[in-house]
This record gives sequence, C-alpha cells and structure tokens, in this order.
Amino acid sequence: MKLSRAACSTMVILACQLAAGCANRDASMTGANDAAEAAPTAGLAGTSWQLVEFQGSDDTTLRPDDSAKYTLEFHEDGRLTARIDCNRGMGTWSSSGPGQITLNPMALTRAQCPEGSLHDQIVKQLEFITSYVIRDGHLFLALKADGGIYEFRPATP
Repeated sequence: MKLSRAACSTMVILACQLAAGCANRDASMTGANDAAEAAPTAGLAGTSWQLVEFQGSDDTTLRPDDSAKYTLEFHEDGRLTARIDCNRGMGTWSSSGPGQITLNPMALTRAQCPEGSLHDQIVKQLEFITSYVIRDGHLFLALKADGGIYEFRPATP
C-alpha cells in the first residue's frame, strides 16, 4: 500500500508527538530536574543540516533554490546558528526529551531576500516547531497543530 505525502507527514508528526509524550511521562516518573530536562539532547547536539523541503498540511511542497542557503547548526552548548537564505542568525535551542524541541527567538540580520525566498515563512514558523525525528539520516522538524514538516539533510562542508 502506497501512502500519500500527507499521510506520511501525519505519521511523522504522530511519531514525534508519541515520543514526546512518552519522554514527558518518563521524566515526571523519575523526578528528573528541570535543568536536566532542558538540556540539548545528544541526537541533535553538534549536528548541521540543510533544508530539503517544506511539506505543508495542505500538501503544498516548497523547495529552496539552493539547500546550502538554508542551514541550521545545533551546537552542544544549546546555541543555534542559522543561515536562512540571505540572512544569518543566532539563538538557542533546547529539548526536554526525545522528539521534543524548542527553538527560541533568533537574532537575525535583516537583509531583503530575493523574490521566491523561503526566508519570511521560515522565520515566522521557527517558534512553532515543537517536535523532531531523525529518520533515514534526515531531520524532520514538525510544526505544532499539523502545520507542516521541514525536512533537512546533513549539511555538506
């Protein structure tokens, strides 16, 4: 049976939410402290990614003209650096457990990117990313409320 892209996207979101829910339950049962829960997780710490595409909940697929213009780097100390088309930014990230992620507001340069850029959409949506999964070597960042999924591949040097 072949699944549509929308069905696959929904399955990725559900898997992220399930993993996040289980992590919350396990942390509360073990009495883990808040500081430890907010630390970056080993799965993302020290990794860099390039955007492949955005899959919207309405089956809209958006692809960058050049993946190298859209990068995220998750530093081990919780810093996040990004290139979003013609702008660069820095912020912080945290994860309270497997599959959960918080991207805090970023300080970004403010250049006007060319027509057709995904910059404005990405900047507006970063704060609404709440879960992730790494599958087949790709990072999938899911927006809350089934808003869509960003797919990234490992960044090339």
